[in-house]
Amino acid sequence: MLSNFHTHTILCDGKSAPEEVVLSAIEKGFSSIGFSGHAPTDFDDSYCLKDVNGYIATIKALKEKYQKEIEIYVGIEEDAYQRIDRAPFDYLLGSSHYLKVNGVYHQLDCGVDKLQKCLDAFGGNPLALAEAYYQQFTAYIKDRKPDIVGHFDLITKYEESQTDWFLSNPDYHKLAENYMNIATDCDVIFELNTGGIARGIRTTPYPFENLLHILKKKDAKIILNSDSHHKDTLDCWFSEAKKYLKDIGFQYLYTLYHHEFQKISL
Repeated sequence: MLSNFHTHTILCDGKSAPEEVVLSAIEKGFSSIGFSGHAPTDFDDSYCLKDVNGYIATIKALKEKYQKEIEIYVGIEEDAYQRIDRAPFDYLLGSSHYLKVNGVYHQLDCGVDKLQKCLDAFGGNPLALAEAYYQQFTAYIKDRKPDIVGHFDLITKYEESQTDWFLSNPDYHKLAENYMNIATDCDVIFELNTGGIARGIRTTPYPFENLLHILKKKDAKIILNSDSHHKDTLDCWFSEAKKYLKDIGFQYLYTLYHHEFQKISL
C-alpha cells in the first residue's frame, strides 16, 4: 500500500501544483496521499502557505474530484514555535525548522550558512546547539502530541555533504538517543523521512539509524514519508526504505486510510 503524508506544493515551497501531485500519485499506484502545507508563522513567511483557507478548499476540491481513484487528506505541517488551529485538518504533522536564540529565529534546514549562524550563537558548540534543539522539540511533542513527528533529527541534514558537527561525535548520539527515548513515551507516529535523499543532500533518511533502533525497541509507531516538494519524488527511496526498516527489525508501518491511522505489514 503506497502512501505519503508529507507533501508540499506550489501553495507553499513545493515545485508542483496540487493536481499534478494527485495525478502523479494515482499513476504511481498510491492508495492515499496527504498534503502538508507549511503553516504560517509570524517570524518567517518565506516558505509558508499564504492562504490557508484557499489551500484547504483546493485540496478538498481535489478530494471530491478524484474520490474514486485515491484517498486525499488535508494535513498541515506546523512549526514547533507557532501553533495553528488543528481542527480544520485531517492530521497534524509537527516539525521544528528553527531554533530561537536570544530572540532570533535561526533556520535549521535552509542552507548550511544559516545553520552556521545558529552554531555561532552557541559559541561554535554543536552539543549545546543539539541540546537546545532536542529539548525544545521534545517539549513540543510531549505537549502538543502531533499526529506525526517530522524529521526528528533535522539538525543533521547537512552532515553527509557539508558539515561534520554531530554524527561523528559519540556524545551527540548519547544526547539524541536520550531525547528520542523521551519522545517515544508520547503516543505519536514518527516518520521515516526520505526528503534529504530526494534532494541529493544525503544517502540515508531521518532519523539516523541508532534512533530508529530506539523506535523499534520502544515499539513506537512509524510512517514512511518522502517530504516531497515535487510530483516525481512522492515515493523517493521507498523500496529501499522498506528493506532498511526490515533490516532493523520493523515489521509494520502506519498509514492513513479510510480516515484512520492503520498498521500495515512491511
